[in-house]
Amino acid sequence: MTAVAHPINAKTLDLHVSPLGRVEGDLDVRVRIDDGVVTAAHTEAAMFRGFEIILKGKDPQAGLIVTPRICGICGGSHLYKSVYALDTAWKTEVPHNATLVRNIAQASETLLSIPRWFYALFAIDLTNKNYAKANGYDEAVRRFAPFVGTSYEPGVTVSAKPAEIYAIFGGQWPHSSFMIPGGVMCGPTLSDVTRSIAILDYWKDTWLEKVWLGGSVDRYLECKTWADLETWMHESQGHYNSDCGFFMRFAKEIGLDKFGGGYGNFLATGTYFNPELYDHPTIEGRNAALIERSGLYAKGQFYEFDQANVREDHTHSFYEGAASLHPFEGRTVPVDPELGRKQGKYTWAKAPRYEIPGVGSLPVEVGPLARQVMAGKPGAAGWQDGDGMFLDAINTVGPSIFVRVMSRMHEAAKYYKLVRKWLGDIKLQEKFYIKPAELTEGKGFGSTEAARGALSDWIVLKDGKIENYQVITPTAWNIGPRDSADVAGTMERAFVGTTIADTKDPVELGHVARSFDSCLVCTVHAYDGKTGKELTKFQIGGVC
Repeated sequence: MTAVAHPINAKTLDLHVSPLGRVEGDLDVRVRIDDGVVTAAHTEAAMFRGFEIILKGKDPQAGLIVTPRICGICGGSHLYKSVYALDTAWKTEVPHNATLVRNIAQASETLLSIPRWFYALFAIDLTNKNYAKANGYDEAVRRFAPFVGTSYEPGVTVSAKPAEIYAIFGGQWPHSSFMIPGGVMCGPTLSDVTRSIAILDYWKDTWLEKVWLGGSVDRYLECKTWADLETWMHESQGHYNSDCGFFMRFAKEIGLDKFGGGYGNFLATGTYFNPELYDHPTIEGRNAALIERSGLYAKGQFYEFDQANVREDHTHSFYEGAASLHPFEGRTVPVDPELGRKQGKYTWAKAPRYEIPGVGSLPVEVGPLARQVMAGKPGAAGWQDGDGMFLDAINTVGPSIFVRVMSRMHEAAKYYKLVRKWLGDIKLQEKFYIKPAELTEGKGFGSTEAARGALSDWIVLKDGKIENYQVITPTAWNIGPRDSADVAGTMERAFVGTTIADTKDPVELGHVARSFDSCLVCTVHAYDGKTGKELTKFQIGGVC
């Protein structure tokens, strides 16, 4: 893992960090630093995988097997959106129980991800030596130091419990394929349901309330504004000394509330369905059936989400040509990166954009902050998520690393309550599957909100085979490159304005990247761009 430094002049430095990853090592970043501040950034997805090419010409149900292998962290999310893509293409009927089980599995995977991401990926960097003079530094090390921190171990180990719930219904986690068009391949028993409730409550009791909140879920969820959250933190010693309370104080002490905000454009495709409103899945009927709502927030206004407005620009991507296409017409024809670089291309990621009629084609942020901003959208039905806390945060303190992290942790309490309710709603004597007609022609769209953000599939069927299959992941939305108008991608913009205290240990770049749950450099080497001589070797976060 290296950082190649190219001094431009006494005040300007170009830095290439490769790879930017602790878990997935396929993301590089190039930043220009002027007077210690990042003024430009380019993100580069350095790995080509070609899943969309693999699926072309395959059986329509191949996506249920292949796409969950795209990721070992959110494979359940890939299954969830791929089955709904085929449900809409085949015009299936889905029993209420199946919708509930799909929701339970998807949310359980996200509940697993929340503490695991915070402790194993993000909070480690709070122990960086750059913060040794901060008042809370010793406490940060005591809690969050990898492997030995008092909160690290329970945060990482107890996080696995929700995966057990997924496995009860799905047979295994990760890489399950138990969701199928028309329902699910399981017939849970009363014992399965009660065991799942016990596991969920253990996760809540042992980590969510005891370690993270220092108090009850119900009291925490009474917070409705950003100011309410501050009041909650100070109202008891339990809240104040919890990991949540400490992180709120320490993050502000070291300035995580001051940078990494990005454009302030947010997109959520929404997730989890009301079983009674989506028993016949269609593209057109999707928005109205969502519990966690979809939408776009840009330039201070809300817009309804319409998949027809999604485009993928590959002007600067290692694919043939330069175009901005809707995924139903999407092309994935790779070119040699050496040739592509001569054409101004620099990444394997495409540049997703959302077109707002009369406004333009916008780069947008996806993820928990986008979901929680959308929760503040007016007009929520009684069964939908209506929660204005993070819309209030955006309007009062603005987006930042701190706000983005808090939005993800906020979902632990909300999704716990949802899963607990859905487990109680299952009617064991009723159907879990209705066999569909396997149509030979059609188009389908399926989407969900993985822990990292909006995750969507578009499928085109012809003569009983997959004619075209396009996947847009949360990482593509967030780390995608510049488009044909040379507008920077979401994370590229979020890096801009970041002050780097020590260019030999640029932990600030790590905070930005990890707040999106992307990949961050762990061990970095810096070399002279002309001679190739190693200048220095350093670590971000102290652990690979």
